[in-house]
Parts: sequence; C-alpha cells; structure tokens
Amino acid sequence: MRMRPIARGDLDGLQALAQQTGVGFTSLPDNRDFLASKIESASRAFEERTPLDDRLYFFVLEDEENGELAGCCAIEGQVGREVPFYHYRLGTLAHSSVQLDLHRTIDTLFLSSDHTGDAEVASLYLRPEYRKHRNGALLSKARWLFMAQFRDRFPAKVLAEMRGVFDENGVSPFWECLGSHFFPMDFNEADRLTGLGQKSFIGELMPKFPIYTTFLSEEARACIGQVHEDTRPALEMLKKEGLRWEGYVDIFDGGPTVEAYIDDVRAVRISRLCKVEVVADAEQTERPTWLVSTTDMLGFRAIWIGRGPDENDVITLTEEEARRLEVVAGDSLRVLET
Repeated sequence: MRMRPIARGDLDGLQALAQQTGVGFTSLPDNRDFLASKIESASRAFEERTPLDDRLYFFVLEDEENGELAGCCAIEGQVGREVPFYHYRLGTLAHSSVQLDLHRTIDTLFLSSDHTGDAEVASLYLRPEYRKHRNGALLSKARWLFMAQFRDRFPAKVLAEMRGVFDENGVSPFWECLGSHFFPMDFNEADRLTGLGQKSFIGELMPKFPIYTTFLSEEARACIGQVHEDTRPALEMLKKEGLRWEGYVDIFDGGPTVEAYIDDVRAVRISRLCKVEVVADAEQTERPTWLVSTTDMLGFRAIWIGRGPDENDVITLTEEEARRLEVVAGDSLRVLET
C-alpha cells in the first residue's frame, strides 16, 4: 500500500470511493463534475500554482498490486477564506434569582466562524475490505509528515470535523430536532449542497441567537459532541496525536470538531529527516512500525517499512521500497516511529 497525491487519471477510482462513503460524509459527494474539479484543484495545489490560502492537498491510498484506490484523505490549507466555515460553539449561560435564591447554568449553542483561516485534515475514508494491516494509520499519519515537511505552507492551527451520530436508518437525531426546522430540505440535500461548497445558505437561514439545548430532545442532546461508530478509530488516532475537542460541533449532525496547534501535533513534533541507503535486501520485522515519506511535494509518497534509521540517521531501503517511494541513495526521507 502506498499513499500519494491524487492524479488527474484517478477520477473513476475517486468516484467509486465517493459512492461508498455513506450519509454524513460531506466532503466527498458522488458528483462526477465536482470530483473532477476537486482533482484539478488538488493537482494545482501540489504543483504550487494556487495561493496558500486556497490549497486542497488530496491524497489517495493505492493498492499497488491491482492499481485500485483503497482510500483517500485530504488537507485543506485554510478554511473559511472564500466560503464561511460554520460551527456551533457549545457555551454556558448562567441565570440567577436573588429573590428565589436560585442559580442555574444552561448549555447553549452559538453559531460561530471561529476557525476561519485554520488548516483542516479531512476526507479520511478507507474501503471496508482494506481496514486492516494499519492502512487507516498510514492514511491518517502520513498527512502529518506532509505538514511537517512543508510547515511554512500551513497556519498555526489545524482542525478535523468528525461525523456525528446517525441511527440505524441513517437519520441524524440532531438534524431532525434542530436543523430541519430552519432548512426547507432533508438532511441529505443539505449535506450534498455543503459538500459541493454551496454553504452560504447556512449563515442565511440558521438562527443568529444562542440556542438553549434544553429545548432539544433528549436524543438530540445526546448527539452533541459524539461521533459515528465508523468514525471512532479515526477520532482515536487524532486524539493520540494531540487533537482535542474544545466545544465546537457540526451544525448539521452535532459531531465534534477536534483541534490543535500544528507544532504541538505529535507526528509533526517528533518526525525527522534521514538519508537513504539502498541495498538489495534488508531485514524486515513482522509488524512494520516506521512510516516514511518523501520530501518532494508533487512526488510525495508514504509507505510502512520494517526498520528505522541507524545512529547516523541513515535509513536502509530495499530496492523494491526505493522503487515504490521513487527515491535513490542519498535522497532524504521524513521518518516517524509509531
């Protein structure tokens, strides 16, 4: 398995992924024209032909045995610059009565654009048959190596939106209790428009005043800050890297948004550069624990290998590994032990 930037010839494979993602996966709608535009936008970003605040770095996980796309992930250089980027911020209002000697605190939801200008890791999806052999970790963690290598292309903070809770029928209790009253459409249509980048209706139709969560149903309140069952592994990986929930939730399904300063992210902080040495054969471990990536933006590649660098920061690759990474002896790799 190898992670690489998406290419202009990947449209069919990307659409096949989009058809599998399911309800609530906003950033990858099954729309061929939109996906083609996304691929072109990402290609221009990797070619550094677009401004830093408008770059989408989109990656795919490639099964090198059959050429299929097993999964995908992305990094938004900055969010909210062109189209407003909305969340609900969970807050608290205090009410008291001296006469009755009563004091109450009530949770509220405020419409917010606080994350404008932050980077976002997004669109992480792995086909079910590939959810093994640390493929999900490869997709998730390699993004941090990319950000570490090209740190000057990114702002101070990064966030990740997590898919919220849906019932067995694919219905979001949070949406049914709140969003459905303000948007003249069902969840799937609102989700589709958001995925296509048509987000202005959110600010136009959502209430501008704080919403008291006590007015929501018990089922809707239980969704606030909770994730979809399929999203739990991705959330755990992000938490291990140091991302935390600070009270922001998705305005449609109530899923949590986790965030961190990029320089505090574990993989960014401890990854390092090593020189490549190529040999005909090299010792392998049963469970590869070293993630390695190239240092070229357009030619970015990431794979697992079974050995780390020596005391001189030289990392040994087999000829096959060097071919897969498209590197030669003397090149540099960014490495991370996991």
